[in-house]
Amino acid sequence: MPSMQACEIVAPDADPTILLLCDHAANTVPAEINGGDLGLPPEDMARHIAYDVGARAVTLALAERLGCPAVLSTFSRLVIDPNRGEDDPTLVMRLNDGSVIPANRHAGPDEVARRLADWHRPYHDAIRGIIDRAEARGVRPVLISMHSFTPQFRGRPPRPWHVSVLWDRDERLPAPLLGLLREEGDLVVGDNEPYLGALDGDTMNVHGTRRGLMHALIEIRNDLIASPEGQAVWAERLAPILRNAVELALDRDREGA
Repeated sequence: MPSMQACEIVAPDADPTILLLCDHAANTVPAEINGGDLGLPPEDMARHIAYDVGARAVTLALAERLGCPAVLSTFSRLVIDPNRGEDDPTLVMRLNDGSVIPANRHAGPDEVARRLADWHRPYHDAIRGIIDRAEARGVRPVLISMHSFTPQFRGRPPRPWHVSVLWDRDERLPAPLLGLLREEGDLVVGDNEPYLGALDGDTMNVHGTRRGLMHALIEIRNDLIASPEGQAVWAERLAPILRNAVELALDRDREGA
């Protein structure tokens, strides 16, 4: 049995119209993996390579403000990345933004299979369970995945965006969400920046695209939410934007039905 649960589930019985997800909420390493230590110095485990800085706190605050359920990972993305498909070559990273991950250097197929069984799959099973229960009640949840990104990769140009919306082929939610963020006037808003939202096998692809659910991934630049004060500001600011974007998307979807 794993020494820890693979996810944290918040308000599972709340209104599931919106379901918040946080794939990279923690930088925890389970005890079964090299005694709970990937061999990296603390400063690396505190960086974006180990988790999405500030994303957990913003997700929890949004769940409270929106009155909706949330599923958050409890393990570091360096253990195994839940936002990657099971056959993705970056599922267990051996090098990330200039740092070698010693405990992953010799992780062979058996070790990857163990991490999939103990942490990756249970996280996705929890998401699937909430969606299944919601659909049994006649509700098609709108999925919003919360992430953060580093202001600058080593040796690369600074990233100017404050917040970005990542999406693939379904623009029902991204379109109104991008519009409302741009209406704020003081934000540099990215559209599929600094990454593309089309990644086969990632969380939004598996639970959103493949199930036909409205979805979007939000990226906030992590220096803006590194402190409790910044996290509170962004949660307060995003909550009405997300609520309004979901209402617009659902209204337009009903009109087009």
